[in-house]
Amino acid sequence: MLKNFVKDLGIFTYQQSLSCIFPVVIFITLAFSRAVPIPGVARYDFILVICLLTQYLMYRFGLETKDEIKVICLFHIIGLVLELYKVNFNSWSYPEEAWSKVGGVPLYSGFMYASVASYICQAWRRFDLKIVSWPKSYVAIPLGAMIYFNFFTHHFIYDFRWLLMALLFVVFYRTMVKFKVRNKIYQMPIVASFFLIGFFIWIAENIATFFGAWSYPNQEVAWSIVHFGKISSWFLLVVISILIVAQLKLFYRDAGE
Repeated sequence: MLKNFVKDLGIFTYQQSLSCIFPVVIFITLAFSRAVPIPGVARYDFILVICLLTQYLMYRFGLETKDEIKVICLFHIIGLVLELYKVNFNSWSYPEEAWSKVGGVPLYSGFMYASVASYICQAWRRFDLKIVSWPKSYVAIPLGAMIYFNFFTHHFIYDFRWLLMALLFVVFYRTMVKFKVRNKIYQMPIVASFFLIGFFIWIAENIATFFGAWSYPNQEVAWSIVHFGKISSWFLLVVISILIVAQLKLFYRDAGE
């Protein structure tokens, strides 16, 4: 029993690593471009080129499907809109110069959100994910919209994130995610998966800010750990990500594709 569990854990870790190819490429590029100046090319422009090349190669070699590319592009747009808004409210900044900056935001930043979508899509396929007791679309979609808009409106009105998190537990309390490792099926509450993915993105965020992907106001003089409260933001962003992927999966299933 223990031997089989260890073997499953090893395969699970390996498949998770393959699902993280896009984020890992971004981290390597951030670290490399921080340590080695690229002559004649702004750092943010170089990162954008690598992200575009990675996206093309992943599609070219069958690591991502055409439908997954559509989802990833949607996340790129969603993330870029959020970045433009947050940077202009001084929530964080991109201090370096580049040709590919629009409104103070480098275009590569959208790929950081897209890489989350890439991970979710690949993990969904590699682990043959099944979601049990998914809430009705007329409940899930408005909840996801409220979460997304709260990222914008909390600058003007009350921050409803804790109320939204409470609603998530109510709406998804029966929802389980099932995943396959070899021939064994495992399952966990989907809210737990929201938190775990959000937590690991927070760890990734600390790595990204250390390598200068962007800077929070308290990191402009010297790097410091990202506030633990950001885990709740990533938790909610993961909810939006999985909601979009799950609703699209349901759409394609109902459409017979």
